[in-house]
Amino acid sequence: MSDAKSLSAFSDGLAAAVEAASASTLLVDARKRYPASGIAYAADLVLTADHVVTRDEDIRVGLPDGKRVAATVAGRDPGSDLALLRLGEKVLAPANTAKDPARVGQIVLALGRPSEAGVQASFGIVTAIGGPARTARGGLLEQYLQTEATPYPGFSGGPLINAAGEVLGLNTSGLTRGAALTIPVGVAWVIADSLEKHGTVKRGYLGVRTQPVETGLLVLWLEKDGPAEKGGLLVGDILTKVNNQSLHDADDLFAALTSETVGKKTDVDILRGGQPQTLKVTVGERK
Repeated sequence: MSDAKSLSAFSDGLAAAVEAASASTLLVDARKRYPASGIAYAADLVLTADHVVTRDEDIRVGLPDGKRVAATVAGRDPGSDLALLRLGEKVLAPANTAKDPARVGQIVLALGRPSEAGVQASFGIVTAIGGPARTARGGLLEQYLQTEATPYPGFSGGPLINAAGEVLGLNTSGLTRGAALTIPVGVAWVIADSLEKHGTVKRGYLGVRTQPVETGLLVLWLEKDGPAEKGGLLVGDILTKVNNQSLHDADDLFAALTSETVGKKTDVDILRGGQPQTLKVTVGERK
């Protein structure tokens, strides 16, 4: 095959990927400014970026055929900048998600539907995979992707797709200041599942302030009647593990206190006076 034919075939393949993914790429009109984008999570559910949903009423979702459908907020997780919208009817074609996770150097396309003119796309590669990382919205993102694909206005909430048109993640400019990131589909879909079931994502907390030391996290302060104090922790204890996860910094503690630990007695390994102990602490829910 000649170089021209190879390039043409490559170009046609990308266009076909965009066309395939456009069926589940939606317009989300839920703020005063220009609309943003969303992904069909289920036949009546749309996953989008939380920061583009600034009102709880008069939300409209634009379908690929140009029709607009009313929607309500099914759940929000500001920490991960994700929101789930529910339609009153099952009219969506749920997105096809990639079976394999994204890789650095992989060719990707960012899609958006910020207007009724149709789907838009930008092209690039995955430049980095990072995480866990604390977000500007107070959450801890287990993993994130960085790409060269240009996040045009209104692209937040739209999908990042591979060359087969499968969704690799959800794009958003609301997690960091001045940069757009992609929440991998494996992370975003778990959060969406919790939003569908509970309307929120539970996150645990102990009620402590700590500072890193060589052996773990030194407890500097305890919330009065908080989970840690009730569980027997003392100022001066050194946290070494929570739920069998080693602790080196505050983000490790944040990550260890998953939704599954909330309300449950959890093993907290400490050093007290240089001697190891294990306490059973009932993890609270961060509000």
